[in-house]
Amino acid sequence: MQHSNYYRSFLIKYAEIGVKGKNRYLFEDALVRQIKYSLKKVNGDFAVTRTSGRIYVNAQSDFDFADTVYALKSVFGISGICPMVAMEDEGFDRLAEFLVQYVEDVHGQKNITFKIAARRSRKDYPFDSMELNARLGGVILDAFPAMRVDVHHPELMLHVEIREKINIYSEIIPGQGGMPVGTNGKAMLLLSGGIDSPVAGYMIAKRGVKLDAVYFHAPPYTSDRAKQKVIDLARIVSRFSGPINLHIINFTDIQLYIYDKCPHEELTIIMRRYMMRIAEQIAQETECLGLITGESIGQVASQTLKSLAATNEVCRLPVYRPLIGFDKIEIINLAERIGTYETSIQPFEDCCTIFVAKHPVTKPNIKMINKHEKNLTEKIDELVEAAIETKEVLLVQQ
Repeated sequence: MQHSNYYRSFLIKYAEIGVKGKNRYLFEDALVRQIKYSLKKVNGDFAVTRTSGRIYVNAQSDFDFADTVYALKSVFGISGICPMVAMEDEGFDRLAEFLVQYVEDVHGQKNITFKIAARRSRKDYPFDSMELNARLGGVILDAFPAMRVDVHHPELMLHVEIREKINIYSEIIPGQGGMPVGTNGKAMLLLSGGIDSPVAGYMIAKRGVKLDAVYFHAPPYTSDRAKQKVIDLARIVSRFSGPINLHIINFTDIQLYIYDKCPHEELTIIMRRYMMRIAEQIAQETECLGLITGESIGQVASQTLKSLAATNEVCRLPVYRPLIGFDKIEIINLAERIGTYETSIQPFEDCCTIFVAKHPVTKPNIKMINKHEKNLTEKIDELVEAAIETKEVLLVQQ
């Protein structure tokens, strides 16, 4: 039977939120808000309700099952999505009859192993969980003699929850996990057109952090296609993170000035330090609590420990690097899973790759970097101020 013709409700499972103690309701409310926001993209009307440690999504009209699951799978905080049916409590015999019909309707293959997983939250129900498991298991065996019980590795797990109503489900579709976006403040992502930074943004958003982003554009050395690529990446990440304010900085004059005034082997480090300074200023103006980068130790010359120390030196806000211990294959695998990889590998260069020295320094001396940055004193503050004042801000969402 088609899912969309049978299931009208979803039980939403969460993991980490469940250990939050007295503050749990705040996280549950945030999760409900995120679910409602995500379901706005789906044709149909839905009621999202929270009762007694359970969140339910109930369709109030015709809807597309696959689109609904796709939307729910993008919400951080959801560990499992359970298509379910609910019935009124009309006694055990009616429950047994209903469960047999459920197996008949939903599971065409009957020569399989199964297990009943009953939970009784209403203590006035006449049977406890163990008794329900045994009695309902017997009912299924009588109705379908080809089925066999396997309590360790069943092919079919029949969940029966005795609550105000009785919930029945047999599938748990994995969710993203993590924490609802917005429950841990906001941070500024330095977003490029590469593979790493969109993945870094996804990983920090998964911990409940709302994202803003900044992109450094260098026309005419980088094309409008490169800029569009970054906008497209922000849009893909926003499927999970919610809307992103993308700050686009024209970095050309700053890069040319650094190129003219500083040793070329230090170009990448010094340019990176100015990107961090600008990103931090915008972050502070937008009440962000930190910066996010896609750096991984040793991946390129600007990501050795000494290079990272040199870029950190100019920041007062904390810099979060969720990919710091990942290798490239691990990052690519995650990029493919979240859908950013194919966009990231499009051949449009961002500003970082244009002004690359033939032999970039891998162990920069911070004292020398500071000394050479003094060559920029005459104009750099004016250029930075102009870059920030002329930034373009786009609200990007999927």
